[in-house]
Amino acid sequence: MIFHRNIAFILALALAPVPAFADNSEKPGMISVTGEGTASITPDMAVITMTVMRQENTAREALDANNQAMAQVLASMVEAGIAERDLQTSSFSIDPQYFYPKNNGNEPVTPKITGYRVFNSLTIRIRDLDKLGSILDKSVTLGANQGGQILFTNDDPSAAITEARKQAMMDAIDKAKTLTQAAGVGLGRIAEINEQRNNSSPVPMMRAEMAMKMSADASVPVASGENQYRVSVNVTFELTQ
Repeated sequence: MIFHRNIAFILALALAPVPAFADNSEKPGMISVTGEGTASITPDMAVITMTVMRQENTAREALDANNQAMAQVLASMVEAGIAERDLQTSSFSIDPQYFYPKNNGNEPVTPKITGYRVFNSLTIRIRDLDKLGSILDKSVTLGANQGGQILFTNDDPSAAITEARKQAMMDAIDKAKTLTQAAGVGLGRIAEINEQRNNSSPVPMMRAEMAMKMSADASVPVASGENQYRVSVNVTFELTQ
């Protein structure tokens, strides 16, 4: 009997409802804002891409003519003080040129190769912007006849990016304060910060086609403008009542 009583007691305990304890801890409200900051600095470096194109009857003749012109361009870059690490071949191609005879019947027409074009593109980093105009001029004089794209940049933009970050964070805090004051709630601690960086460089420059038309006895005029570095931060704050 005692054994059966113990079993019944254990079953009663197991089946008894467990009292529920209320979770009185409430999660704080949240507010998320986006802050933006910008910083502008003068570029101290330019990256240009120049292409030498030569067309001849055979691929060998076109390649030889292109090699000769590009060798002169490279030599002039070294003579102008451009370091070898700042000279890089960016593309090379040999393209046959086709002539398509007029088709007067239903017979298929076989195109004929009339010549070959060889393209050799050179990317140049120019760390002395005072030399940019003369380098463009020399490149065209010595055989570069396509390209001319210019990108003005900065060797070390970290100081400008840091300033843009600070401005973005202050902008986010100001926005959060304005919103919470209008809502009649308090601004608590920061819960999360995410950064998004977008670099934009508004650069006034000459189009390549204009540069090619410049007189050989004058340096190509260029304007470097300013580089603007933009940073956005998404900041989440806790709210206090």
